[in-house]
Amino acid sequence: MRSTLSGFGQGLVKLGRERGDVVLLHADMAGSEIVDPFASLFPERTVNCGGSEQDMVTTAAGLALGDKKTVAVAPSAFLTSRSFDQIRTCLAIPDLGVVLVGTHSGLSAGEDGAVHQMNQDVALMRSLPGMSILVPSDFNSSSAMARLAIEHPGPVYIRLGRDEVPDTGPFDEAEMRIGGGRLLLEGDGVTLCACGIMVHEALKAARILSQQGINAEVIDCFCLKPLPSRLILSSLRRTGCCVVAEEHNVIGGLGEAIAALSASENPVPVKSVAVSDRYGQSGTPLELQEYYGLTFREIVGESAQVWSMRRR
Repeated sequence: MRSTLSGFGQGLVKLGRERGDVVLLHADMAGSEIVDPFASLFPERTVNCGGSEQDMVTTAAGLALGDKKTVAVAPSAFLTSRSFDQIRTCLAIPDLGVVLVGTHSGLSAGEDGAVHQMNQDVALMRSLPGMSILVPSDFNSSSAMARLAIEHPGPVYIRLGRDEVPDTGPFDEAEMRIGGGRLLLEGDGVTLCACGIMVHEALKAARILSQQGINAEVIDCFCLKPLPSRLILSSLRRTGCCVVAEEHNVIGGLGEAIAALSASENPVPVKSVAVSDRYGQSGTPLELQEYYGLTFREIVGESAQVWSMRRR
């Protein structure tokens, strides 16, 4: 049980040792599992920009123009919404290779409530041409994403949670690429596409569905933009139906992206397990998962529905 925050922190430290051009900016996040390990080894390459995410993004743009590989870290609620203008104007339009890391994403802000629970960040970042989006499901994939994102020539947004999660199983770093996904479980009954913490719920749901005679295929869609389209479409042709699970608002996230892909390339029934267009509440992350219906139980229920409507 390890967090994706600590995974990315480990990957960043490894890159910092290999490359002298990696620079870390953060918005007053000393003490975090990303900032402290890097700052303790490379204080001369770590800059605290204070509680001003807008300034941090413009500073990152300047460093990128000076051939630095820049990572900018802040809570996703403030990084993506407060700094959207700077991200669009200074990073996305000129297509600069800056890695934006949104921490405490989704429900992991917990007791801090609606203002800090950012369930619209993927929608914002998906709207920007050229912006790649990565959402790791465990420690190992998050660690590998540090290298993947830094070596990518354009802007990348990485969505991290602060809670510890189990590993999803054997991991091959060769699977990590922009536009990639991981086939975790093969089946021909229903396709379960998930990202982040919902990958673990999808795997739980698959075990229950197998007892009901439905063999689920589970895909970790760790790259939300660009989508692993070939992998998803290949699965949809085998199963004829799909359930998408994400810790994000139902509008603008992975569910809409896969529904659009299916509609244009291979129309099949697609159901979504996501936050149903509501703002956050105060509670522990586990309580909030239950409150918003982001568990394996909802995935099992939606899977039974799409399986009965599947296209064969």
